[in-house]
Amino acid sequence: MSEKAGSEDSGVSSEKVRQALDAAASDGDLPCAAVFDVAASLNISPGAVGDYADKFGFHLVRCQLGLFGYLPHKKIVEPLASVDAELADAIREGLVNDRLPCQTVWEIAERFNIPRMTVSAACETLGIKIKPCQIGAF
Repeated sequence: MSEKAGSEDSGVSSEKVRQALDAAASDGDLPCAAVFDVAASLNISPGAVGDYADKFGFHLVRCQLGLFGYLPHKKIVEPLASVDAELADAIREGLVNDRLPCQTVWEIAERFNIPRMTVSAACETLGIKIKPCQIGAF
């Protein structure tokens, strides 16, 4: 994994995180949504959980934006036929160094009341890369 969102000293033991990850994973595969659930339950950042997942050898799967962890292909998100101008403007306004942070995708989806994967698909259409990942997968 690269460009970790960052871990923090939260006072939560690594063993407690390991137990939560073991419970959330299936055959070593840890879905993105489960990372967020573990983070919320332990009151630590998703980036910290991603760091622990990497440390303990879990394989992150099923990105909520459709960008990684799907078989038989890596990603499942497909470009939209067209992107609403207001959504395109919001995406462009959220760019940092010509990329849209994953967290901003989530914020835009909430603001427009649309699925996160729809924002991801709009980015595919617009040729915009989503990075960094909140859990440190990319």
